[in-house]
Amino acid sequence: MAYTYATLTTTIRDYTEVDDSVFTQAVIDNFIMQAEHRINIELPMDSDRKVQEGTLVTDDNTINSPAGALFIRGVEVFNSTANTTGTGTWLEKKDQTYLSEYTDRLTGTEGDLTAQDVTGFPKYYAMFGGATGLTDTTSGGMYFAPTPDANYRYRVYYNKQTTGLSASNTTTYLSNYFPQGLLYACLAEAFGFLKGPMEMLTLYENKYKTSIQQFAGMQIGRRRRDDY
Repeated sequence: MAYTYATLTTTIRDYTEVDDSVFTQAVIDNFIMQAEHRINIELPMDSDRKVQEGTLVTDDNTINSPAGALFIRGVEVFNSTANTTGTGTWLEKKDQTYLSEYTDRLTGTEGDLTAQDVTGFPKYYAMFGGATGLTDTTSGGMYFAPTPDANYRYRVYYNKQTTGLSASNTTTYLSNYFPQGLLYACLAEAFGFLKGPMEMLTLYENKYKTSIQQFAGMQIGRRRRDDY
C-alpha cells in the first residue's frame, strides 16, 4: 500500500471523522509538513543521501553548504585540481574554535577563521551559520584549515531536506515506502490540533513510535549491511 497526496488527505479526514470545513487543505498540508519533518529529523534515510562536487578556491577557506542540507555526513578533498579521480582524503570535522586554535599553533598569532595566513592541503573542516539554507548561496557553510593552496576538487556528502508531499508533488519516498508511519505521524498532529480525544492522540503517537522503530531497522540496519 502507498499513499498519494489525495489519498492521504482523504484518509486523514476519514480517520478523524472531520470534514474539509475544519480540516481545510491548508490545515492538512501543515499536518503533512510537520509529520515529514519529524520523520526526517528522527530517522535520516538513505533516500535523502546526496553528494555534491565542487572546486575549492585558492586562498579561500570557506564554501557554501549544498542547497537544503539537513546535515553534512563527510567532506572528501582530492589531490587534483582537474577531477575527483585522484587520491581522496577525508577531512576531520571539528568545531570552529578548534580550527582557530590550530591556526594559532601554526602561526603563533591570534587565530582568525577568515584570515588566510596558513595554507596547504586541507585537514579539518567546521560548520558555520546553520548551513541549512534552501540554496547553496545563502549564509552558512564550512571553514577549512589549512586554507587551500590550490584549486582542489572536493565532494560533500550530506542528507538533504527533500521536496514534501503536496498537490504538485503527489508521491514521495515516505508516501511510497513508509505510508503507515506517515499516516500515524499526521494523525498525531491532527488529534493534537483537535486537542483530543487524548486516547486517540496517545494511540497514534504509540503507533507512530512502533512503526518508525521498524522502519529504522531497515534504514540503518538491513540497507547498510549485506548478508556476506
